[in-house]
Amino acid sequence: MQLRDFIELVLLASIWGAAFIFTRTATPEFGPISLITMRAGIASLILLPFVCNRNAISQITQHWRGILIVGLTNTAIPFCLFSYSLLHIGAGYASVMNATAPMFGALIGWLWLKQRISSVAVFGLLIGFIGVAVLSAAQAAAFDSISILPTLATLSATALYGYAGCFTKQHLSAVGPMALAAGSLFAATLCLLPLNIWFMPSTLPSSSSWIDAIALGALCTALAYLMYFRLIAKVGPSNALTVAYLIPAFGIMWGIVLLNETLTPSMWVGVMLVICGVLLVTGVATRVIARHRLKAKPAA
Repeated sequence: MQLRDFIELVLLASIWGAAFIFTRTATPEFGPISLITMRAGIASLILLPFVCNRNAISQITQHWRGILIVGLTNTAIPFCLFSYSLLHIGAGYASVMNATAPMFGALIGWLWLKQRISSVAVFGLLIGFIGVAVLSAAQAAAFDSISILPTLATLSATALYGYAGCFTKQHLSAVGPMALAAGSLFAATLCLLPLNIWFMPSTLPSSSSWIDAIALGALCTALAYLMYFRLIAKVGPSNALTVAYLIPAFGIMWGIVLLNETLTPSMWVGVMLVICGVLLVTGVATRVIARHRLKAKPAA
Protein backbone atom coordinates (compact mmCIF):
# COMPACT_ATOMS: atom_id res chain seq x y z
CA MET A 1 0.00 0.00 0.00
CA GLN A 2 1.47 3.33 -1.07
CA LEU A 3 1.40 6.42 1.15
CA ARG A 4 -1.36 8.02 -0.95
CA ASP A 5 -3.55 4.93 -0.56
CA PHE A 6 -2.93 4.83 3.19
CA ILE A 7 -3.90 8.50 3.53
CA GLU A 8 -7.10 7.79 1.58
CA LEU A 9 -7.82 4.83 3.87
CA VAL A 10 -7.46 7.02 6.97
CA LEU A 11 -9.63 9.72 5.35
CA LEU A 12 -12.30 7.13 4.58
CA ALA A 13 -12.26 5.93 8.20
CA SER A 14 -12.63 9.51 9.41
CA ILE A 15 -15.63 10.03 7.10
CA TRP A 16 -17.36 6.85 8.24
CA GLY A 17 -16.54 7.72 11.85
CA ALA A 18 -18.19 11.11 11.32
CA ALA A 19 -21.38 9.35 10.14
CA PHE A 20 -22.14 8.52 13.78
CA ILE A 21 -21.84 12.22 14.68
CA PHE A 22 -24.15 13.35 11.87
CA THR A 23 -26.67 10.63 12.76
CA ARG A 24 -26.49 11.52 16.46
CA THR A 25 -27.25 15.21 15.82
CA ALA A 26 -29.84 14.85 13.03
CA THR A 27 -31.97 11.96 14.32
CA PRO A 28 -33.76 13.92 17.11
CA GLU A 29 -35.31 16.28 14.54
CA PHE A 30 -35.80 13.93 11.56
CA GLY A 31 -36.51 10.68 13.36
CA PRO A 32 -34.72 7.42 12.42
CA ILE A 33 -36.91 6.46 9.44
CA SER A 34 -36.93 9.86 7.72
CA LEU A 35 -33.22 10.43 8.24
CA ILE A 36 -32.20 7.06 6.79
CA THR A 37 -34.64 7.48 3.89
CA MET A 38 -32.88 10.76 3.12
CA ARG A 39 -29.44 9.18 3.50
CA ALA A 40 -30.15 6.22 1.22
CA GLY A 41 -32.06 8.32 -1.32
CA ILE A 42 -29.35 10.97 -1.69
CA ALA A 43 -26.60 8.34 -1.96
CA SER A 44 -28.47 6.26 -4.55
CA LEU A 45 -29.09 9.32 -6.74
CA ILE A 46 -25.42 10.30 -6.61
CA LEU A 47 -24.28 6.77 -7.46
CA LEU A 48 -26.86 6.34 -10.24
CA PRO A 49 -24.60 7.66 -13.05
CA PHE A 50 -21.93 5.09 -12.13
CA VAL A 51 -24.27 2.19 -12.91
CA CYS A 52 -25.94 3.59 -16.03
CA ASN A 53 -24.33 1.03 -18.29
CA ARG A 54 -25.58 -2.17 -19.86
CA ASN A 55 -23.51 -4.52 -17.71
CA ALA A 56 -24.53 -2.99 -14.36
CA ILE A 57 -28.22 -2.71 -15.33
CA SER A 58 -28.20 -6.33 -16.48
CA GLN A 59 -26.70 -7.47 -13.16
CA ILE A 60 -29.21 -5.49 -11.11
CA THR A 61 -32.26 -6.71 -13.05
CA GLN A 62 -31.04 -10.32 -13.05
CA HIS A 63 -30.30 -10.41 -9.30
CA TRP A 64 -32.89 -7.92 -8.05
CA ARG A 65 -34.31 -10.24 -5.38
CA GLY A 66 -30.92 -10.79 -3.80
CA ILE A 67 -30.04 -7.10 -4.08
CA LEU A 68 -33.35 -6.26 -2.37
CA ILE A 69 -32.44 -8.56 0.53
CA VAL A 70 -29.01 -6.90 0.82
CA GLY A 71 -30.67 -3.48 0.65
CA LEU A 72 -32.83 -4.41 3.63
CA THR A 73 -30.23 -6.23 5.72
CA ASN A 74 -27.17 -4.11 4.95
CA THR A 75 -28.72 -0.65 4.69
CA ALA A 76 -32.39 0.01 5.49
CA ILE A 77 -32.85 -1.96 8.73
CA PRO A 78 -29.38 -1.62 10.32
CA PHE A 79 -29.10 2.10 9.47
CA CYS A 80 -32.48 2.69 11.12
CA LEU A 81 -31.47 0.63 14.16
CA PHE A 82 -28.28 2.66 14.58
CA SER A 83 -30.19 5.89 14.09
CA TYR A 84 -32.65 4.86 16.82
CA SER A 85 -29.86 3.79 19.19
CA LEU A 86 -28.03 7.09 18.76
CA LEU A 87 -30.99 8.83 20.35
CA HIS A 88 -29.88 7.24 23.62
CA ILE A 89 -26.17 6.36 23.43
CA GLY A 90 -22.99 8.18 22.47
CA ALA A 91 -21.59 8.28 18.94
CA GLY A 92 -18.23 6.89 20.05
CA TYR A 93 -19.92 4.01 21.86
CA ALA A 94 -22.02 3.22 18.76
CA SER A 95 -18.95 3.24 16.51
CA VAL A 96 -17.29 0.62 18.74
CA MET A 97 -20.41 -1.55 18.63
CA ASN A 98 -20.34 -1.22 14.83
CA ALA A 99 -16.93 -2.93 14.88
CA THR A 100 -18.57 -6.19 16.06
CA ALA A 101 -19.89 -6.81 12.52
CA PRO A 102 -16.89 -9.02 11.53
CA MET A 103 -17.50 -11.16 14.62
CA PHE A 104 -21.10 -11.77 13.61
CA GLY A 105 -19.95 -12.40 10.05
CA ALA A 106 -17.58 -15.14 11.26
CA LEU A 107 -20.24 -16.65 13.53
CA ILE A 108 -22.96 -16.66 10.85
CA GLY A 109 -20.49 -17.96 8.26
CA TRP A 110 -19.69 -20.87 10.58
CA LEU A 111 -23.35 -21.66 11.31
CA TRP A 112 -24.74 -21.10 7.80
CA LEU A 113 -21.94 -21.56 5.28
CA LYS A 114 -20.08 -24.18 7.36
CA GLN A 115 -16.92 -22.10 7.16
CA ARG A 116 -14.07 -23.26 9.35
CA ILE A 117 -13.45 -21.22 12.46
CA SER A 118 -10.18 -21.58 14.31
CA SER A 119 -9.73 -21.89 18.06
CA VAL A 120 -8.13 -18.43 18.01
CA ALA A 121 -11.25 -17.01 16.35
CA VAL A 122 -13.48 -18.72 18.94
CA PHE A 123 -11.38 -17.12 21.68
CA GLY A 124 -11.73 -13.80 19.85
CA LEU A 125 -15.52 -14.16 19.79
CA LEU A 126 -15.51 -14.78 23.53
CA ILE A 127 -13.23 -11.80 24.22
CA GLY A 128 -15.27 -9.56 21.91
CA PHE A 129 -18.63 -10.36 23.43
CA ILE A 130 -17.21 -9.97 26.95
CA GLY A 131 -16.10 -6.53 25.79
CA VAL A 132 -19.63 -5.78 24.57
CA ALA A 133 -21.02 -6.81 27.98
CA VAL A 134 -18.48 -4.64 29.85
CA LEU A 135 -19.11 -1.68 27.54
CA SER A 136 -22.90 -2.06 27.84
CA ALA A 137 -22.77 -2.25 31.64
CA ALA A 138 -20.50 0.80 31.78
CA GLN A 139 -22.77 2.73 29.42
CA ALA A 140 -25.84 1.86 31.50
CA ALA A 141 -24.08 2.89 34.71
CA ALA A 142 -22.94 6.20 33.20
CA PHE A 143 -26.38 7.08 31.85
CA ASP A 144 -29.38 4.90 32.69
CA SER A 145 -30.78 1.42 32.17
CA ILE A 146 -32.64 2.50 29.02
CA SER A 147 -29.35 2.22 27.12
CA ILE A 148 -29.67 -1.60 27.20
CA LEU A 149 -32.35 -1.56 24.48
CA PRO A 150 -30.32 0.71 22.14
CA THR A 151 -27.33 -1.57 22.71
CA LEU A 152 -29.41 -4.55 21.59
CA ALA A 153 -30.46 -2.49 18.56
CA THR A 154 -26.82 -1.90 17.58
CA LEU A 155 -26.00 -5.59 18.03
CA SER A 156 -28.99 -6.51 15.87
CA ALA A 157 -27.73 -4.10 13.22
CA THR A 158 -24.22 -5.57 13.19
CA ALA A 159 -25.66 -9.09 13.12
CA LEU A 160 -27.58 -8.06 9.99
CA TYR A 161 -24.32 -6.71 8.51
CA GLY A 162 -22.78 -10.12 9.15
CA TYR A 163 -25.74 -11.88 7.54
CA ALA A 164 -25.65 -9.55 4.52
CA GLY A 165 -21.96 -10.28 4.01
CA CYS A 166 -22.56 -14.04 4.07
CA PHE A 167 -25.62 -13.74 1.81
CA THR A 168 -23.64 -11.68 -0.70
CA LYS A 169 -20.84 -14.22 -0.75
CA GLN A 170 -23.31 -17.09 -1.23
CA HIS A 171 -25.70 -15.59 -3.79
CA LEU A 172 -24.32 -12.36 -5.32
CA SER A 173 -20.68 -13.07 -6.10
CA ALA A 174 -21.39 -12.45 -9.81
CA VAL A 175 -22.64 -8.88 -9.17
CA GLY A 176 -20.10 -6.06 -9.44
CA PRO A 177 -19.47 -4.07 -6.23
CA MET A 178 -20.70 -0.75 -7.62
CA ALA A 179 -23.88 -2.31 -9.05
CA LEU A 180 -24.48 -4.01 -5.70
CA ALA A 181 -23.89 -0.80 -3.72
CA ALA A 182 -26.08 1.42 -5.89
CA GLY A 183 -28.75 -1.24 -6.38
CA SER A 184 -29.02 -2.05 -2.67
CA LEU A 185 -29.20 1.65 -1.74
CA PHE A 186 -31.96 2.19 -4.31
CA ALA A 187 -33.83 -0.87 -2.98
CA ALA A 188 -33.47 0.41 0.58
CA THR A 189 -34.88 3.79 -0.45
CA LEU A 190 -37.90 2.19 -2.15
CA CYS A 191 -38.62 0.09 0.95
CA LEU A 192 -38.30 3.05 3.33
CA LEU A 193 -40.35 5.57 1.32
CA PRO A 194 -43.79 4.13 2.29
CA LEU A 195 -42.76 4.03 5.97
CA ASN A 196 -41.46 7.57 5.73
CA ILE A 197 -45.00 8.79 5.00
CA TRP A 198 -46.03 7.64 8.48
CA PHE A 199 -42.88 8.79 10.29
CA MET A 200 -42.22 12.19 8.76
CA PRO A 201 -41.23 14.81 11.36
CA SER A 202 -44.13 16.91 12.60
CA THR A 203 -42.05 20.09 12.46
CA LEU A 204 -39.56 21.18 9.81
CA PRO A 205 -36.01 20.24 10.87
CA SER A 206 -33.49 23.02 11.36
CA SER A 207 -30.96 23.99 8.70
CA SER A 208 -28.15 22.34 10.67
CA SER A 209 -30.04 19.03 10.71
CA TRP A 210 -30.60 19.28 6.96
CA ILE A 211 -26.87 19.83 6.47
CA ASP A 212 -26.19 16.76 8.63
CA ALA A 213 -28.64 14.66 6.61
CA ILE A 214 -27.17 15.77 3.28
CA ALA A 215 -23.65 15.11 4.58
CA LEU A 216 -24.73 11.61 5.62
CA GLY A 217 -26.02 10.79 2.15
CA ALA A 218 -23.50 12.60 -0.03
CA LEU A 219 -20.31 12.40 2.04
CA CYS A 220 -20.63 9.42 4.40
CA THR A 221 -22.40 7.12 1.92
CA ALA A 222 -21.98 8.05 -1.75
CA LEU A 223 -18.46 9.51 -1.64
CA ALA A 224 -17.34 6.94 0.95
CA TYR A 225 -18.56 4.08 -1.27
CA LEU A 226 -16.67 5.49 -4.25
CA MET A 227 -13.49 5.82 -2.17
CA TYR A 228 -13.93 2.32 -0.75
CA PHE A 229 -14.37 0.65 -4.14
CA ARG A 230 -11.42 2.62 -5.52
CA LEU A 231 -9.29 1.29 -2.65
CA ILE A 232 -10.48 -2.26 -3.33
CA ALA A 233 -9.37 -1.90 -6.95
CA LYS A 234 -5.98 -0.39 -6.02
CA VAL A 235 -4.87 -2.23 -2.87
CA GLY A 236 -7.18 -5.28 -2.75
CA PRO A 237 -10.16 -6.22 -0.56
CA SER A 238 -8.12 -7.35 2.46
CA ASN A 239 -6.23 -4.06 2.74
CA ALA A 240 -9.37 -2.02 2.08
CA LEU A 241 -11.26 -3.86 4.83
CA THR A 242 -8.77 -2.63 7.43
CA VAL A 243 -10.77 0.61 7.41
CA ALA A 244 -13.18 -1.17 9.80
CA TYR A 245 -10.50 -1.19 12.50
CA LEU A 246 -9.94 2.57 12.22
CA ILE A 247 -13.59 3.67 12.34
CA PRO A 248 -14.04 3.24 16.14
CA ALA A 249 -10.98 5.42 16.80
CA PHE A 250 -12.43 8.23 14.69
CA GLY A 251 -15.95 7.70 16.08
CA ILE A 252 -14.62 8.11 19.62
CA MET A 253 -12.41 11.07 18.65
CA TRP A 254 -15.23 12.95 16.85
CA GLY A 255 -17.58 12.23 19.76
CA ILE A 256 -15.12 13.69 22.28
CA VAL A 257 -14.14 16.70 20.15
CA LEU A 258 -17.52 17.65 18.66
CA LEU A 259 -20.09 16.38 21.17
CA ASN A 260 -18.09 16.54 24.41
CA GLU A 261 -18.63 12.84 25.01
CA THR A 262 -16.56 11.07 27.63
CA LEU A 263 -15.49 7.46 28.12
CA THR A 264 -15.05 6.14 31.64
CA PRO A 265 -12.15 3.76 32.47
CA SER A 266 -14.53 0.77 32.37
CA MET A 267 -15.75 1.88 28.93
CA TRP A 268 -12.14 1.96 27.70
CA VAL A 269 -11.70 -1.60 28.96
CA GLY A 270 -14.77 -2.66 26.97
CA VAL A 271 -13.50 -0.83 23.87
CA MET A 272 -10.11 -2.59 24.02
CA LEU A 273 -11.74 -6.00 24.54
CA VAL A 274 -14.04 -5.51 21.53
CA ILE A 275 -11.18 -4.39 19.27
CA CYS A 276 -8.96 -7.27 20.43
CA GLY A 277 -11.82 -9.70 19.77
CA VAL A 278 -12.32 -8.37 16.24
CA LEU A 279 -8.59 -8.58 15.49
CA LEU A 280 -8.51 -12.21 16.65
CA VAL A 281 -11.70 -13.24 14.82
CA THR A 282 -10.63 -11.69 11.51
CA GLY A 283 -7.14 -13.20 11.77
CA VAL A 284 -5.38 -9.83 11.68
CA ALA A 285 -3.57 -10.45 14.98
CA THR A 286 -2.45 -13.92 13.86
CA ARG A 287 -1.10 -12.60 10.54
CA VAL A 288 0.80 -9.77 12.25
CA ILE A 289 2.40 -12.18 14.74
CA ALA A 290 3.31 -14.64 11.96
CA ARG A 291 4.83 -11.86 9.86
CA HIS A 292 6.83 -10.59 12.85
CA ARG A 293 8.15 -14.09 13.55
CA LEU A 294 9.09 -14.53 9.89
CA LYS A 295 11.07 -11.27 9.92
CA ALA A 296 12.73 -12.17 13.22
CA LYS A 297 13.78 -15.63 12.01
CA PRO A 298 17.53 -15.68 11.27
CA ALA A 299 18.59 -16.46 7.72
CA ALA A 300 19.93 -19.99 7.17
